[in-house]
Amino acid sequence: MNDKIRVLFICTANAARSQMAEGLLRSKYGDRFEVFSAGTRQSRVSPRAIEVMKEAGIDISDHHSKTLSEISDMTFDLAVTLCDNAHQVCPVVSCAHETVHQGFPDPHLTPGSEEDILNGYRDVRDMIAAWIDMKFTP
Repeated sequence: MNDKIRVLFICTANAARSQMAEGLLRSKYGDRFEVFSAGTRQSRVSPRAIEVMKEAGIDISDHHSKTLSEISDMTFDLAVTLCDNAHQVCPVVSCAHETVHQGFPDPHLTPGSEEDILNGYRDVRDMIAAWIDMKFTP
């Protein structure tokens, strides 16, 4: 019997924020949580998200973008919407016992050079990591 708490992270395209959150929670607290991510639409995992997670020692290169419909037969203890759009589309996730919203900026919208954009991804990664530590530490 699996006694782990099942957590689902949701953002629009399941490309960056939800993928990073999935990787971070699994890496930090995977002994207590079974972690998934999905989007309101399918895309692909952002190469920049993969890169900045690798810098943090977490490999999400084998992740793939999924839609909510792909996981609709699963149940979760907690669903977390990570962007305002996902929160608008699904303020309550029917397959979860509890839904919360914790928005983070879209790192893809960071203006500037490639290095500026990567820094935007790093900032969002670090914000998500800090929130996960605050929310999920016993």
